[in-house]
Amino acid sequence: MTNIINPLGKEIIEVETDFLGKKLSFEVNKVGFRSTSSVLVKYGETVILGTAMLGGINEELDYFPLSVEYEEKFYASGKISGSRFIKREGRPSDEAILIGRLIDRPIRPLWPKGYRNEVQAIATVLSLDPSFRPDVIAMIATSCALMLTGAPFDGPIAGLRVGFKDNKPIAFLSNNELTSGLGDIVVAGTSSGVTMVEAGANQIKEERVIEAIKFGFENYQPAIQLQQELLKKVGIKPLEYVVVTPNQEIVNTVEKYLENKLGKNLQRPYPERNELLATLKQETMDYFASQDPEKFTQNKKDYEEAFTLAVHQDVRREIIENRIRPDGRKFDEIRPLSSEVSFLPRAHGSSIFTRGLTQALNVVTLAPLSFSQVIDTMEQSAEKRYMHHYNAPGYTVGEVRRLGSPGRREIGHSYLAERALNAVIPDEKTFPYAIRSVTEIMSQNGSTSMAATCSSCLALMDAGVPIKSPVSGIAMGLVTTKTENIVLSDIADAEDFAGDMDFKVAGTSEGITALQMDMKVHGLSVEVLASALDQAKKGRAFILKHMLDTLSGPRKQLSKYAPRVESIHIKPDKIREVIGKGGEVIQKIIADTGATIDINDDGTIFISGSDLNSLDLAKTAINNIVTEPEVGKIYKNAKVVSLLDFGAFVQFLPNKDGMVHVSEIGDKRVNKPSDVLKIGDRVDVKLVAIDNKGRNQLSIRAAEKELKNEN
Repeated sequence: MTNIINPLGKEIIEVETDFLGKKLSFEVNKVGFRSTSSVLVKYGETVILGTAMLGGINEELDYFPLSVEYEEKFYASGKISGSRFIKREGRPSDEAILIGRLIDRPIRPLWPKGYRNEVQAIATVLSLDPSFRPDVIAMIATSCALMLTGAPFDGPIAGLRVGFKDNKPIAFLSNNELTSGLGDIVVAGTSSGVTMVEAGANQIKEERVIEAIKFGFENYQPAIQLQQELLKKVGIKPLEYVVVTPNQEIVNTVEKYLENKLGKNLQRPYPERNELLATLKQETMDYFASQDPEKFTQNKKDYEEAFTLAVHQDVRREIIENRIRPDGRKFDEIRPLSSEVSFLPRAHGSSIFTRGLTQALNVVTLAPLSFSQVIDTMEQSAEKRYMHHYNAPGYTVGEVRRLGSPGRREIGHSYLAERALNAVIPDEKTFPYAIRSVTEIMSQNGSTSMAATCSSCLALMDAGVPIKSPVSGIAMGLVTTKTENIVLSDIADAEDFAGDMDFKVAGTSEGITALQMDMKVHGLSVEVLASALDQAKKGRAFILKHMLDTLSGPRKQLSKYAPRVESIHIKPDKIREVIGKGGEVIQKIIADTGATIDINDDGTIFISGSDLNSLDLAKTAINNIVTEPEVGKIYKNAKVVSLLDFGAFVQFLPNKDGMVHVSEIGDKRVNKPSDVLKIGDRVDVKLVAIDNKGRNQLSIRAAEKELKNEN
């Protein structure tokens, strides 16, 4: 085997360490020669290429142009896409987008405010070890690549996906172990604190979540130390950089103008506060435009940024110094709540959930299991029967915005709300339906994903989905100082923008089903997170009580517009008989009854139809096909199919016939069967025996005698 030679003459450098029982290694200068930086990260049989590119500064932007991407490659797992028409990788799957967001969130807060250089980081999965998920290794690869650029990224970061086994937290579990276990919790951050947590769980207690977070924080440290070791070996020098900030003179001038115009003057419930702010902003811009029109025109963006900065500082100051929130609420107070169910007459289930100025309409649609979503990714090929989709057009924030396909934010919010309810969705044997829940955001003013969760729960109950327990959700915020951490319940936009944390928690009265925490500061202690979870629990309970006052539980009956679905089970070796040659048998049943029929390999058959009559007809037809002949049983209305000199062949079940010997046709002697029977006649027969060749022996005489005695 020939070793790769770096064409730039650079030494190939490798470092490695033990990482929870397996070797974690970083290798640089081996691939990606023209990227700003690249690193090969290996863990087990998983290999991730982390690359980073630095671009120039773009002073026209009012945000940091960072893009973090996660690239799935089907070849990494030895697969070819299951799509019939497209075999190469196309647009990222929802799963890849969600992992890209997962990597992005702990990285984004660690850059200087006002940094405007274009930065792109890509984690590409080249080889996949199927025994664990590769996302946290991709996160480590992304962090390492960014550190190697010398850019002002205040990392490194690392993360772990933590589950529970034998009631203890453990990392690098398989997909099945995570799904069936107590929780699936991703913890990420720096050497000094946690900056991101994301979890889906089976009604896990708060103390177990804290246990998992602590485990993750302590055990991802070797990956951070290895990155630091690599940086020393490579000898990376920090790059010089500039930040784009508002003109300080303008900032000071705007702050002076706004003295005595903020604070208590704006402390009103939403939307009144928003209207006052909009009016004040317009007055401020008009004032400075009138003072020096040329200067204002040239620096309009700086004036707008200075106004926003002053408002954010005012929000923090009022919370810290005067202990009051922008809309006058107490720290643990929830905004006014209102809800309604059965809002849409033709929907299978619907609800509107309103919290303050945030409003979510949810619509639930039920369908046969054949409408489940096919998942085809690098990691898995599966079906998903419960789907949640989230839409938030421009009008929900008072903007004109072009309609298009859902972006990363919409996909992320959709997944979070779906995850929050997934733990309480009944299994397909209990409720054999595909379930689509769609949240249409009507108005936004903070935490629409949690509004989507609450609205979705109400709509599912309205549709009669027998969820295991109702779920509510809340968004928590944080304002930090050098001496204290102030936790806020049910944050609105103003507190989100000015605060230091966005912490969304959803769950039942028994425990947490989903959470997502993002820090805007450089890490947080586990103790502060525990405090936030405890306060969130009380807020969730308050919101859940309101929801149950609207609808106390799942409806006992489905909507009259919902399809009816039932299941029966047959022996797997009977499936061929139900389907028939070329599908002719099952197609005839569907045509005759109007039902939809789906058959699983284990012999479970799901029958759906618009009414119960079509279901009953289909069930009867299938049962007639798979029912085994039972000796001693009388079969009524059997059909004579052929006549011979010594007897008659009678079909007593679909595809099942037997011989009635001439001596068993009646009590009196019959010379020839054709003397008393003709083809097509309907008779009652009794199955008296099945010989060793499987032939059915029937008797009309015995059936008549037994039926006569019964009467």
